[in-house]
Amino acid sequence: MKTEVRNLTRVFGKTVAVNDISFSFEDGNIFGFIGPNGAGKTTTIRIMATLDLATSGDVFYDGVSATLYPEAVRRVVGYMPDSLPGYKDIQVWEYLDFFARSFGLKGAERTRALNDIVEFTNLGELRNKFLFALSKGMKQRVSLARALIHNPKVLIMDEPAAGLDPRARHELRTLLKILADQKKAIFLSSHILSELQDICDGAVIIEQGKLLSAGTLNELLAQVNGGINPSAAPDTVRPQPAETADLSGSDAAPQPPAVPNGVSITLKTPRGEAEPVRLKLLEHPLTRSVDLFDDDEVHAVIEGNDAEVSRVVGTVFAAGLTVLSFTRNQMGLEELFMKITQGKVQ
Repeated sequence: MKTEVRNLTRVFGKTVAVNDISFSFEDGNIFGFIGPNGAGKTTTIRIMATLDLATSGDVFYDGVSATLYPEAVRRVVGYMPDSLPGYKDIQVWEYLDFFARSFGLKGAERTRALNDIVEFTNLGELRNKFLFALSKGMKQRVSLARALIHNPKVLIMDEPAAGLDPRARHELRTLLKILADQKKAIFLSSHILSELQDICDGAVIIEQGKLLSAGTLNELLAQVNGGINPSAAPDTVRPQPAETADLSGSDAAPQPPAVPNGVSITLKTPRGEAEPVRLKLLEHPLTRSVDLFDDDEVHAVIEGNDAEVSRVVGTVFAAGLTVLSFTRNQMGLEELFMKITQGKVQ
C-alpha cells in the first residue's frame, strides 16, 4: 500500500501549522517523522489518521482520499497516540475488546484477533489490570495493541518511544521490525533520533510546518553534501560505519572528517557488559546522547570532533571497562537533523 501526502496545509486562525507539504512511503517501510517541537508533526499525523481535516491538500492510501472516504481509510490505518487514557474503571481486556467491536469484529473472529494481539504485544499478564494502574511502558504496549487490533496495513505512531526505559524501547523496536517484515507501512514521529536511525528506512524532516527534506538516509546525505548520487549505496538509515578502530594494539586507520555538531560512534562490548559503558559515557559533559542496543552495543553522539571523541572514550578505558571495538559512524539522523533544521519554531 502506498501512502501519499499531497500539498497538505492546515491553518489555525493566523497560524499555518502545516504548510503545503508532500511526501510518500510504501508498505514494508518504516519512515521517521522528525521536526522541532511545534513543527506540525502531530497535526500532520492527526490528519493522516482522519482525526482532523486539512485546510487544503489531502492524504491518499492507494489512491483513496482520507478527506472523502475517512471510514474506508480507518479500516486500513492504525493510529497510536502519544499517550493512553487513564480510565479508572476499564481493564486492558475490556479496552481492547471495545475497539475490536468498534471495528466490526464479531464472535470467534473478535476472540481470535484479541488473543493474537495480546500474545504479540505480550499483554497476557496485564489483561485484567486497570488502565490507570499501568506504567508508561505497559500503556504503550496497550496503545500499540489497540492500533493493531483490526490488522491495519498502515501504522501511524506519535512519539511511541517517549518516556520508555531502554528495555521497553528495545522491545518496541523489535515489534516494529516484525511488523515491517509483515509488509506493514509504519510512520512514526520521535525525538529520540538514535531510535529512528536504528530501524527506519527513511525520514521526513519538517520545520515551522514546512517540508525540509524527505527520503532515505542516502538521499538526505546527498542533499546535505550537495549532489551525491543516492543510488550509489543501499537505502538504509542505520548508522553506516566509516572507520573502525581495532583495540588490540595495532595502528588505527585514518579518521574521516569530523561531523559538524558532533560525532556519532558505536562501541562493541562483551555480551551483557554494555550498560556500564553507557553509564560511564553519560557522565562525560561532552556526551550529547547515549543509547543501548541489545546488551553488547552502545551508540553515542559526542560534542566536538575526533579529539573530543578520544577523550570521552578514554574515560571508558580508564574505568577498566571492556570495549572490543568502536566505530566512528557516518553522519546519522541526529547530525542530519542539526544540519538541515535551524531550530525555528512557529
